Amino acid sequence: MTFRKLSNVSVGRLSVRRRRTGTIAAVSALGMTAVLGGCGLGGGPDEVTLKLVAADYGDSSANSSRKYWDKLVKEYEAAHSGVKVDVSVYSWTDVDRKVKELVDAGKAPDMAQIGAYADYADKGLLYKADELIGIREQADFVSQLGSAGRINGMQYGMPFAASTRLLFYNKTLFADAGLTPPTTWKQLAADARALRADGVKYPYALPLGPEEAQAETMQWLLSGGGGYVDDTGTYGIDSEENVATLTWLKDDLVGKGLTGPVAPENLNRAAAFSAFAAGDVGMLNGHPSLMKIAAEKGVKFGMVPMPGADGPTRNSMGVADWMMAFRQNGHAEQVGDFLDFVYSEKNVLAFSREYDLLPVTNSASEAMSGSSRDADLKPFLGALPSAELPPVGKTSWASVSAAVKKRIGSAVSSDGDPGEVLRALQLTAQNAE
Repeated sequence: MTFRKLSNVSVGRLSVRRRRTGTIAAVSALGMTAVLGGCGLGGGPDEVTLKLVAADYGDSSANSSRKYWDKLVKEYEAAHSGVKVDVSVYSWTDVDRKVKELVDAGKAPDMAQIGAYADYADKGLLYKADELIGIREQADFVSQLGSAGRINGMQYGMPFAASTRLLFYNKTLFADAGLTPPTTWKQLAADARALRADGVKYPYALPLGPEEAQAETMQWLLSGGGGYVDDTGTYGIDSEENVATLTWLKDDLVGKGLTGPVAPENLNRAAAFSAFAAGDVGMLNGHPSLMKIAAEKGVKFGMVPMPGADGPTRNSMGVADWMMAFRQNGHAEQVGDFLDFVYSEKNVLAFSREYDLLPVTNSASEAMSGSSRDADLKPFLGALPSAELPPVGKTSWASVSAAVKKRIGSAVSSDGDPGEVLRALQLTAQNAE
């Protein structure tokens, strides 16, 4: 999927309460059970507790997403008597699995803020966005992100956070080695060799551990002219371009000892980012959050488009994480009201600025684009119009992504076979489809 150009039209929030379609749908689905059980769809006397499972965007306890949600929930509850919001925050390594376990056990949360929504929507487990929030609220989503959250024209996934990727490099290490930022794979490998000769611990950090291997992999596949899907939207994981890309990684980077002391399959994104902030990494792919992490440690860094086989990669990878609401507990009215608060311009900006991510609404995007305090994010905002998202609209993507996280690191190991691993992943994808 290729992003369309960001809209320049700001869509304001409704100043009055809109008509709730979700209340009608929820009551119809639940019958009188909800009323007799005291679920409070109509604002009954019993207190409603909404359960939210969310991902952690922080890199330490000091900036854990737990703190963001605690502050937001405290403010919300102070203005909404009778509604409590219980938030559980998990690392990206665990959060998708945790939600799946809850759903499989018949204990789905009211809301989940995770990496994929389509498989739950396909099973009829999710509310459509128009059962929760109004048309103007939906229209405020950045168009390409909102579109990625739709299946058959219906919005099930509500974008929560977005980012693009650039190649970060340590300016000090590059200057000491007399290097310039690479624009091709050949130059990247040459720079990595020079950095290794200077004693740099991770000349190029390649995090293919289970935390976010699917993202690192996609950026490399794009740089080699491939990707997870072809131009028709069909899985092409074992394409010639993809096999060539991973073969180059295995032979010319990993096999030459240019990716550091930790095997890529055991290196997670958070650990790679921490190593960059410690001055131990020459180059790595990073999203906007890495800027703050590195700056706080005094690392001088630069950012350039990801090098490609023959020149800079034309399309960066775009990532969107999703908010979704499960039907099981029937709290459509309360969930919709809480999401109104979550997606207010103030709160979208606060989250984006806290974690150096790109806003998912037009109103917050325009506010950020016009603010000098957000100047550092301009390169990432600039990469967004040509960025490509993973195939998040496919109901199979969650299982395919999990398989990539689990297996892709072995493709570049010393005894790995890139073609064999990619063929196995293609078969997984076809079976999941």
